[in-house]
Amino acid sequence: MTRSAFQDVALQPPRDTAQPRRVRVAFCLDSFAIGGTELNAVRTAEALDPNRFELCVFHLQTHGLLRSRYERLGVRMTHFPIPNLYSARTAIQGVRLARLLRRWDVDVVHSHDIYSNIFAVPWARTLSRCSIIASRRWWYEVPRPGLVTVNRWSYLLAHRVLANSSGIAGLLAREERVRLEKIVEIPNFLDESAFDTIDDVQRVAQRRAWGLPDGTFAIGMIARLRPVKNHSLLLRAAAHLDPRFHVVLIGEGPLRAELEQAARQLRMESRVHFAGEIMSAHNLNQFFDVSVLCSLSEGFPNSVIEAMAAAKPIVATPVGGVTDAVTPDVTGILVPVDDPVSLANALRKLEADASLRHRLGQAGREAVRSRFHREIVIEKLSTLYERLAVRRRGGALESTNG
Repeated sequence: MTRSAFQDVALQPPRDTAQPRRVRVAFCLDSFAIGGTELNAVRTAEALDPNRFELCVFHLQTHGLLRSRYERLGVRMTHFPIPNLYSARTAIQGVRLARLLRRWDVDVVHSHDIYSNIFAVPWARTLSRCSIIASRRWWYEVPRPGLVTVNRWSYLLAHRVLANSSGIAGLLAREERVRLEKIVEIPNFLDESAFDTIDDVQRVAQRRAWGLPDGTFAIGMIARLRPVKNHSLLLRAAAHLDPRFHVVLIGEGPLRAELEQAARQLRMESRVHFAGEIMSAHNLNQFFDVSVLCSLSEGFPNSVIEAMAAAKPIVATPVGGVTDAVTPDVTGILVPVDDPVSLANALRKLEADASLRHRLGQAGREAVRSRFHREIVIEKLSTLYERLAVRRRGGALESTNG
């Protein structure tokens, strides 16, 4: 069996009788790749108070750009190399998971995504005494339709099911038949650094590095290049706009070659800039004039609240959790899912009206600070962890069974 940096033999926790024991939380992750769920998980790990919580990370995949951020935190990390969800090797890893949970005396298991729900929740529930949180952070987009049915068992077995938007909470109640008392709504959040501003020199330099001529109107979209993000809608909309409008696409994914071909076919290759995947300390929306997210489906998109935190007007499609964040014509503009003319008109309107851009940007910034700031959201999650730890240690907590 492959050993990881989180050695099984080192799991017996130190005993400190001078202070109350911190709550021990185990994150279960599908991967360390850059995505909304993965970014929110690592931001949560970084935000948890180390005086209140002791964290370990169980992961199904080993690589990804976000792994180094967990390593910098110094948390224990264990890889569970499962070939699929239903093999004998997977069962062996499930038993190993439960054994580690018992040996490290974990209080709360928090699974963040669909594969970790299906793998970790049943083993943790049946072979350990941990309190268990499953998550739903997506709208309808899943890797395979059959996973939806299997995943419902994780909701049944978990003590709580975390939804990252009111829309997702509604889906859990209506379609997954999860009891209301088990559903906890805790949205994605942003650190204070997301509200930081750059100077004009940095802004101009970065725009030039992406190939943007001075004086152009920059439309930015930060999203994986995947079908569900519907980048083609933005390209088709931009084709209706004059040459002053340039598009910057930040992210990588399987559709890059197809989108590059689409830009050529629309004779826009000089106005569409593929910046690739970027890890930056800055909120990249600051370099745009307008941010766009034209997805077909969303749970709760980080890119929308990041744009709002940067005081940039957001134009988005009204799907999933987008409507939890964006108030139409107050903090952003919502356009139909597959209407390039409406999107083009919204962008043209914003380019022509600097005062509108400023008003939407400032209102969005204030809304994010009051609803999705790290301090607000993390305290809510911390309280949930502590209440579940009380249940696990023998205290009473309502509605934890079934």
